[in-house]
Amino acid sequence: MKAKHQRLILALAALAALIGAGLLATSALRDEAAYFYAPADVKTKGVEPGKAIRLGGMVVKGSLKHAPDGVTIRFDVTDGKATVPATFKGIAPDLFREGSGVVGEGAFDRSGTFIATNLLAKHDERYMPRELEGMRYDEQSHKMKVDR
Repeated sequence: MKAKHQRLILALAALAALIGAGLLATSALRDEAAYFYAPADVKTKGVEPGKAIRLGGMVVKGSLKHAPDGVTIRFDVTDGKATVPATFKGIAPDLFREGSGVVGEGAFDRSGTFIATNLLAKHDERYMPRELEGMRYDEQSHKMKVDR
């Protein structure tokens, strides 16, 4: 076989492998393209119990309940269109509170409750850590100053 034919076969094999890899990646990521599911997505599309997902939304005010064991919390997550009950066992982040944003990693059980294994609290652009409240940046001295 001539070198020219060998190069052609090699190029065609590489192209076929590239197309195959692309198709495999596309099929694997088809349903996982969204960063997280919103409660309305869960209600309309449905999520099979036990499938690991991320659920994002706002913690409903008045829904946060602490269990007697001290580490389990129950709360509802909403996106304004639908609400989903959720449970988390562990230490919640400092920013986790009613009315704030949350992304939970976990899975739904058969009863439709989201069982979170990890919570990520979200905040808006006006967030100020408690340690820095009452302080401002002074442009002239390039230092933090306490407002009194």
